[in-house]
Amino acid sequence: MSSSWGLGIAIALASILWVEIIRDSYHALAHVWKPLYRLHVWHHKVFRRDWSVASEEIYRQAHWYNDVPEALVMLVSSILFGLIAQRWVPWWVAGVGSVYTLIFLVSAIARGFGVPLIEELTDVTHRPGEFTNLPSKWIVNRPYHWRHHFDNQDAYFCGTLTFVDKILGTALSLKNKKIAVTGASGTLGRALLTQLHLAGARVIALTSSDTQIELDIGGAKLPIRTITWSIGQEAELQQDLNKVDILILNHGVNVHQQRSEMAIASSFEINTFSNLRLMEVFFKTIKSDRDMIRKEVWVNTSEAEVNPAFSPLYELSKRAMGDIVTLRRLDSPCMIRKLILGPFKSNLNPVGVMSPDWVAKQIVNLAKRDFRNIIVTINPLTIILFPIKEFIVSIYLRLFSSGK
Repeated sequence: MSSSWGLGIAIALASILWVEIIRDSYHALAHVWKPLYRLHVWHHKVFRRDWSVASEEIYRQAHWYNDVPEALVMLVSSILFGLIAQRWVPWWVAGVGSVYTLIFLVSAIARGFGVPLIEELTDVTHRPGEFTNLPSKWIVNRPYHWRHHFDNQDAYFCGTLTFVDKILGTALSLKNKKIAVTGASGTLGRALLTQLHLAGARVIALTSSDTQIELDIGGAKLPIRTITWSIGQEAELQQDLNKVDILILNHGVNVHQQRSEMAIASSFEINTFSNLRLMEVFFKTIKSDRDMIRKEVWVNTSEAEVNPAFSPLYELSKRAMGDIVTLRRLDSPCMIRKLILGPFKSNLNPVGVMSPDWVAKQIVNLAKRDFRNIIVTINPLTIILFPIKEFIVSIYLRLFSSGK
């Protein structure tokens, strides 16, 4: 009996997931297939940047041209799913997806007729007002959907669940984003700049080197904007960071087996405190709710957070920075992503086994799928241990610290 109930619940949930996949696939197709786009573009004519409606008439028309056809496609697909599922479960279980879809269809028709107050009840991702939270990870909220309209219309396609965007790599758009990378003259820094450029970003190199950073793109040299700075001068970068959308904190030092007073000071100053100061400087550039949902910080904390790196001071300073990032996430005014990277070949780690170009490519691919903790490693223990460690530390910090 319990197994049949379990199967019924699984199929009911699968039917809902199925129609959501159809819905989001229809939306994505509408942006590449002109016959559908002619209908869908009405939806994009409706809203201003503050989510206010440009025209009540266009708002109603948009539902007849876009939302109703979309819901009808969902309904047909849910009926097909139900006909197949009836082989294993009763019709009323197999038809859960159809009932779910009918809610969308009836709501769209009601909005098309202009039924009073119906949009407040059923069109929640388009409601006006300031944003008070960050884009959600699994459930589409107003900030998440706002980015589809006003950040990049070729991304953020999902309407309720973010599943399809994660598969397509459209859960975070890097196109035309201004992205600054520290440690830009290093092996990973250059690789990140290259992969971000290929993803359509406008990259900026932050380096302690006096050399102009150039990228090798298809055998051609591409000079990019290079800003020279030094440890301790983080506050001087605020004017440059005002126009940056994503700051990637990638600079660091590895003193290997040293344990002198100078080695301790250097490790923590560069790996921990400099990164913290830069992160806080960047937070000061967030002056509106639109900045809050567009700006991000990515911090390279390394898998040294949970595994030995055979360099004690590197581990201690990186773990400290990792825990500080976990703490700041509780009150952060923007998204913070962690880069938890295994051993890649670089000047800091000449015996690394992973290619920095491959690592950088994986970072970009996972970020576009909205991974908040981006793990790139050959060590399966990191994949298992890090989420456990991050969850426990986050709960501890939430319980025994205050943002007041």
